[in-house]
Amino acid sequence: MPELYFHVRWPDGETQRCYSPSTVIEEYLTTGGVYELGDFVERSRTALGIASDRVREKYGFACTGASDQLGQIEETAAAYAGLDGAQVAVEALRYADGSAR
Repeated sequence: MPELYFHVRWPDGETQRCYSPSTVIEEYLTTGGVYELGDFVERSRTALGIASDRVREKYGFACTGASDQLGQIEETAAAYAGLDGAQVAVEALRYADGSAR
């Protein structure tokens, strides 16, 4: 399965490289997209759940990388939950080799 990394900028300007075991993430997030914090978390939750299911269908087990990544996203997002108008920007979608999607 083609892995994809999505690079995000959190409300305080910090950046994070996030992992998806499937390209399904690009159906939920786009390069240059700016999402309200809760919307970003929900989109990530949905996409990473689908990605994990795709791994399960192909290999017979769920992808722990996808669930771990979702946990990191949820934990980071919780730190900004009290900020009015908090947004997350998707700076890039890249393949594992670093090439742009």
